[in-house]
Amino acid sequence: MFSNYAFNINKPIAIGADHAGFEYKELLKRYLSDLQFNVKDFGTYSTESVDYPDFAHPVASSVEINECGLGILICGSANGVAITANKHAQIRAAICWNNEIASLARKHNDANIICIPARFVDISEAQKMIQTFISTDFEGGRHLNRVNKIPFNK
Repeated sequence: MFSNYAFNINKPIAIGADHAGFEYKELLKRYLSDLQFNVKDFGTYSTESVDYPDFAHPVASSVEINECGLGILICGSANGVAITANKHAQIRAAICWNNEIASLARKHNDANIICIPARFVDISEAQKMIQTFISTDFEGGRHLNRVNKIPFNK
């Protein structure tokens, strides 16, 4: 199905969501499992109201320490999970709302976590974005210098 993989396919894909993203998380887990990807689920496990940092931090940590190859975070707007994940030094979490943005997040920003706004994209678009995100390589070149400037150095 995928022409290439932009990450180490021997590592699982981390996934997490708050209550607004729970249903998409479950559907995306099945989608990835059907494609033979190993997925590590960091919760939540229901639609009961929860705090998104409780799930964004573990996903980001698993990618940051290289336990997982890439991450997927889902919440209503994707803003909360993206802000939280980007507090981690080695994380570049990108809010994506269409396939082109998912591609550019990987190509130009070397994003390692995709953040999906469940209230603003349908599940088929989310699946396309995931497919693009995990099969798109970072272009490097002129973008590498920019990505290297992302960590704040006092």
